[in-house]
Amino acid sequence: MEKENRYSRHELLKEFDAHTQEKISASKVLIIGAGGLGSPASLYLASSGVGRITIADGDTVDLTNLQRQVIHNMSRIGMNKATSAKASLEAMNSEIDIRAFTHRPLLEELEELIADHDVVLDCTDNTASRYPISELCRRHKKPLVTAGAVAFDGQITVFDYRDPDSACYACLFPNHDGADEKASTKGVFAPLVGTLGCMQASEALKIIGGFGKPLTGELLMVDARSWSWWHMKYSRSEDCPCCAKEK
Repeated sequence: MEKENRYSRHELLKEFDAHTQEKISASKVLIIGAGGLGSPASLYLASSGVGRITIADGDTVDLTNLQRQVIHNMSRIGMNKATSAKASLEAMNSEIDIRAFTHRPLLEELEELIADHDVVLDCTDNTASRYPISELCRRHKKPLVTAGAVAFDGQITVFDYRDPDSACYACLFPNHDGADEKASTKGVFAPLVGTLGCMQASEALKIIGGFGKPLTGELLMVDARSWSWWHMKYSRSEDCPCCAKEK
């Protein structure tokens, strides 16, 4: 009865019934990064009853994180972020399996993690990590929900690698030269990453539950100064070196 009561407001939705909740409860989601994006994403996935959530992050909680990384608190400063996130999520929903991966995964470890989950959320803040995450998700045919934000600008998209003709991260962003713009150097508007992290959770639930229309092949961009939104559709690039490896 308690479980039914917990998720009853979801099950009242026309597109979301008890069977949808069963699929969510049986699913496994990997969240890479427990920062500004991973915090709200993991909170909403846990509150929605995702059966297993694995959070991978090798960093520790710092005072400057607390402006936007809402899963952590003052008492956790110096604690590993994945461990801190696990504690918060278990306090929210003790019915689900929360696992903390407390160091930055090596490539082999990352591949094992991705292969063992149904959906992957890229909540990292550096482009160097995004390419291998995308490539491994493609290799194992795992849907990938990725988002990014700096200052007042953000973006989110979905790569559904269950489709063999899906575009990859390198199709959309073929070139990357120079250093990333990060919150530590450019700043970031806290509600922006909160919004995008919640949207990542929403996309993951739609993919798992099989309802709605995920942002597959569509880049959604936002300027939080005016909350102006833009859509850009994209497809697989014939010149993509990553996709060429699959041929």
